[in-house]
Amino acid sequence: MAEQPPTRSVKIPEDERGGWSSDRPRRDGVQRPPNLSVRCRVLKPATEIRYSPGSLLMIAAPSPAERDRLAERLDNRATLMTLDRVRGLLAGQVAEEDIDGRAREVLEAAVLKRLEGNDTVALGLEGFDPDERERYVRIAARFRRPRHLILIDASREGIDEEHRAALNELRRRLDAGELGAEGFQTAMRLGGGSLGELKRIIFRPPPRDDD
Repeated sequence: MAEQPPTRSVKIPEDERGGWSSDRPRRDGVQRPPNLSVRCRVLKPATEIRYSPGSLLMIAAPSPAERDRLAERLDNRATLMTLDRVRGLLAGQVAEEDIDGRAREVLEAAVLKRLEGNDTVALGLEGFDPDERERYVRIAARFRRPRHLILIDASREGIDEEHRAALNELRRRLDAGELGAEGFQTAMRLGGGSLGELKRIIFRPPPRDDD
């Protein structure tokens, strides 16, 4: 029987977390937001990717279905948090016109609580808005939690021009290694064959050598 090829794995060092510091106050006396800039490594797809426990992983995709299919590869699916799940929980409890705003408040509070407790968060994004990413990166940076992003760059059918432009810009920034300016320590783009190659997303320290 032919031997199976060895599994490739990408490991994210536990200490790869972010330097951020406050800038000097502006002349009008208003404190500037902390600078999120870090060095970002662009990871190559692999069969398995391992992040440190307590990390924030954002998953961006053209559609919720593609995003959720990737999330099935999380070693603990309970870490996944999305706006649409929160909306479902609030349905019937909050007025229809208030659900979206309330869902964002609840999701942000839940992410904050988990990261404050050093728990892992996998956050499924809706769209490619950089302001949305920044909101959660700043929470993670406050508690010095590692920040990572995976972009699913597969089917683009049905994407309107506004979202297509935002996707193109995110792809360009990722490939150029510019997402460190947003506070991400690592970023990965999956599409085509590489999307099927990734089988497991693990939030555990690397195994210790017995030697």
